[in-house]
Amino acid sequence: MIHRRKFLLSTAIWLAGTSLTRATVIRNDMPWDPFPSSAPQMERPGPWQFFTADEARTMEAIVDRIIPPDPETPGGKDAGCAVFIDRQLKGPYGSSEGLYMLGPFIKGTKEQGPQSSLTPAELYRKGLAALDTYCKVNRGGKAFADLSTDEQDDVLKQIEAGKIKFDEVDAEGFFSALLQNVPEGFFSDPIHGGNRDMAGWKMIGFPGIRYDYRDWVNRHNERYPYPPVGIGGRSDWTPRKG
Repeated sequence: MIHRRKFLLSTAIWLAGTSLTRATVIRNDMPWDPFPSSAPQMERPGPWQFFTADEARTMEAIVDRIIPPDPETPGGKDAGCAVFIDRQLKGPYGSSEGLYMLGPFIKGTKEQGPQSSLTPAELYRKGLAALDTYCKVNRGGKAFADLSTDEQDDVLKQIEAGKIKFDEVDAEGFFSALLQNVPEGFFSDPIHGGNRDMAGWKMIGFPGIRYDYRDWVNRHNERYPYPPVGIGGRSDWTPRKG
């Protein structure tokens, strides 16, 4: 029987004599390219990139009902939630880039997440159209954005409860996407187009991405006194001269 220590020693000696352990001297630069920078692009208010004018109008009405304004905090519309969703649907999220989308597609439980052949972009396009169609047929010929806020709330509550069905898209799935994406827009970093003026962060007292919180780690139940900071800094910051 070969002793274990002798076997390991002889293996190490053999490896030392093979090309597997030969080092390569690297001079001047690395033999590979570093991972490219993926810094997010600053999204600013401007022309809609995904939504049509009618879709954008409906979306702004929806986000203002999911996050309604109050005397202290702007609602979803003024906080830029519709802009955030517009930019997301135009990008990789909207096309389900990187996700397996070849099926089979079987309706599962809520815990299993979305089980649909539709990309988020397709879900929103069909969902917004179906919502306006339903309202025009059942709400006196008015589009969703033309209803009173009470009527809008009633429609959304019925969709959430499963009492309203759409023909070409799952109404509850559409509403679930809204419940996920609208708060994301309200609390995301402003660089993505939502949380305008950091309204969502100010509402909950979140300080953003300040570099050092050590002085505040153990100071519970105290309001953080400094304004929040996003990835792009703050609008009141100006570069120093000289």
